[in-house]
Amino acid sequence: MPHLIDSHAHLDFEDYRADLDAVIARARAAGVERVVLIGLWRAPGDFGNALALAAAQPATFAATVGIHPHECAKVPEEDWRAMEAAARDPRVVGVGETGLDFHYDLSPREVQEASFRRSIQAARAAGKPVVVHVREADEACARVLAEEGVPPAGGVIHCFTGDWARARTYLDLGLYLSVAGVVTFKAAGDLREAVRRVPRDRLLVETDCPFLAPVPFRGKRNEPAHVAHTAAQVAELWGTTVDEVGDVTSANARRLFRLG
Repeated sequence: MPHLIDSHAHLDFEDYRADLDAVIARARAAGVERVVLIGLWRAPGDFGNALALAAAQPATFAATVGIHPHECAKVPEEDWRAMEAAARDPRVVGVGETGLDFHYDLSPREVQEASFRRSIQAARAAGKPVVVHVREADEACARVLAEEGVPPAGGVIHCFTGDWARARTYLDLGLYLSVAGVVTFKAAGDLREAVRRVPRDRLLVETDCPFLAPVPFRGKRNEPAHVAHTAAQVAELWGTTVDEVGDVTSANARRLFRLG
């Protein structure tokens, strides 16, 4: 059985309220040893319960704290200060997801960029890695990261879906790349070629659940157990075993997030 870490999951979403224990049991049965929960701002004074879940089950969960580009225009200053304070909590392993999303543009682009910069600065001040969301905004994202500088603790482009040229840009900035179920999709040939070429010590695997379930679960609710299918696709691309992919990507996740 592989030893896997799902490096990006949203198990504090309402999608799992009724069956979280069963979801966790299935993850363990599939070889998932740790899950990084992404704690995001939801409403004034509310960052969800990712940190509470991680505190209750530290052997299973770790948590980040962040402000998503979709929501950043709504966040009051007091919640920004609360996020920056939470980032310094020793139980928090990263800042984000933050970044730029020019597909939906749910927040104005200039507000997204300001939020992204402030989040990078918060990660640097806290000594934590930054977790980056980017959609249809790679040029702007790379520019901001180059101008601000990736925090010394590092960072990851979560749910990377680009080609090798985009991968190389982020790798050259010193970032890790994390792939989700998209790598199993029929149309993702450019992504698969990028994964084939990414240095093995710079790749993570994730679900981004409840989104982006891999084949054969595409279109259904995703969950951490399904990261094994993403790892299997990576193993095929690397010409190795799922166990080896699990060992390598889990070591990378532990190094990035300082997981015990």
